[in-house]
This record gives sequence, structure tokens and C-alpha cells, in this order.
Amino acid sequence: MQDRYTFEYAIIRIVPKVEREEFFNVGVILFCKRKKFIGIKYHINPDKLKAFSPDLELDFFEDYLKAWELVCLGEPAGGKIGAMELSDRFRWLSACRSTIIQSSKTHPGLSSDPQKTLEEIFEKQVL
Repeated sequence: MQDRYTFEYAIIRIVPKVEREEFFNVGVILFCKRKKFIGIKYHINPDKLKAFSPDLELDFFEDYLKAWELVCLGEPAGGKIGAMELSDRFRWLSACRSTIIQSSKTHPGLSSDPQKTLEEIFEKQVL
């Protein structure tokens, strides 16, 4: 049996009209301290975005989430937050927000392969 490690994840949501509190899932952020892993996967369905709010631009959200990806990867373009420790980056990305892009509460689990688990959660919760 493979070793299993604790992980945490949060679902990324688009909340087109914050005052209405309606949202749809567009991605997942997963963090596994023992495996030194942080990953993000996202996809915005343009038809769903238009159904929620026809005046919103897909490019805006794509750019925003690409910035989150740079933070996850620890790239220099991720700025000061991208230079933080993995756990601090995850906490910043999954922090409660009242903006148009939000994260769910964090959820725990066990996994022997965090990348595979990220894919599985993405398939189940986003697609």
C-alpha cells in the first residue's frame, strides 16, 4: 500500500453578482505539505459565464486566474506572494474574499498522489 499524505483543497468560484451570492465552480487549489506540492487547475466555461452575466469578459477572469497560477508556481511574476512558503501561498489563495472570484472553505483529505487528486477533484467539482 502506498503512503498517503494529508492535503487541503479549496474550490475556486466565480461570483458574477456578489450581492446575489450566486456562483459557479471554475477551479481547484490543492496543497500537500509533506509532498511539498501546491497546484491549481481551472477552466471557465464561457457559455456558463455568459448565462450568469452577459456583460462580463472571459479574458478578465483568465488573466486573474493566471496570476493565481504564477503564485502557486512560485514564479517571480507571482510577486511577493509567489515568493512565500508553499503553505503561506495556499493560505493567501484560499483566504475568504468578498470579490468576484472567491475560494470555498478548505477541505482536508488523504492522497498518495496530490497531482492525481487535484485532477480528480477538478473533474468532479468543476467539469
